Amino acid sequence: MKNILIIMTLLLSGCLGMPESVKPVNDFELNKYLGKWYEIARLDHSFERGLVQVSADYSVREDGGVSVLNRGFSETDGEWQEAQGKAYFVNAEDEAYLKVSFFGPFYGSYVVFDLDKENYQYAFVSGPDTSYLWLLSRTPSVAPELLEKFVAMSKQRGFDTKQLIFVDQKK
Repeated sequence: MKNILIIMTLLLSGCLGMPESVKPVNDFELNKYLGKWYEIARLDHSFERGLVQVSADYSVREDGGVSVLNRGFSETDGEWQEAQGKAYFVNAEDEAYLKVSFFGPFYGSYVVFDLDKENYQYAFVSGPDTSYLWLLSRTPSVAPELLEKFVAMSKQRGFDTKQLIFVDQKK
C-alpha cells in the first residue's frame, strides 16, 4: 500500500508561499468551507497517483485550526487510502491562504484563488507553485462551464492545464 502521508509530507515540506500569479480569496468564511469536497481535477503527484473517488473533508480542530482528511480509492491496490492532516491560516482568517501539514512540523501552502463565494460550491486551489492545482466541488461532477472557467483561469496563471487529470468520482 502506498503511504501517501509520507510522500505528501516530503513533497510539501517547507513549501509555503504561492505562485506570483495566484492571489488568495479575501472575505473567506471558514465555516462555509467546512465539510466534504470532491476532487474534480488535479495536476498529477505521486501521493495521489492512481487514486479515484478522491475527497477532502474539513472540520474545526480544538486548537482553532482545521482538520483535513483526504481520502481516495486505489484501483491498483483495491483499497481506500487516507491522509489525516491539519491546517492553519497563514495571515488573517478571512484570507484563503493556509498552511497544511500531514506529518509533524512540515507545512505546505493551500491557497484558494477562486471560490463560489455565495454558496461555497466550488474552489480552485493552488499549492506553493504551479505544479500543485486542484478543482474541488461539493458535488461529484460539475457543469462544463465551470470546468472551462477553471482551465482558463489556471492556464492564465501559468499552470500546465494540458496535464490536468479529471478524477473519476463514479462509485
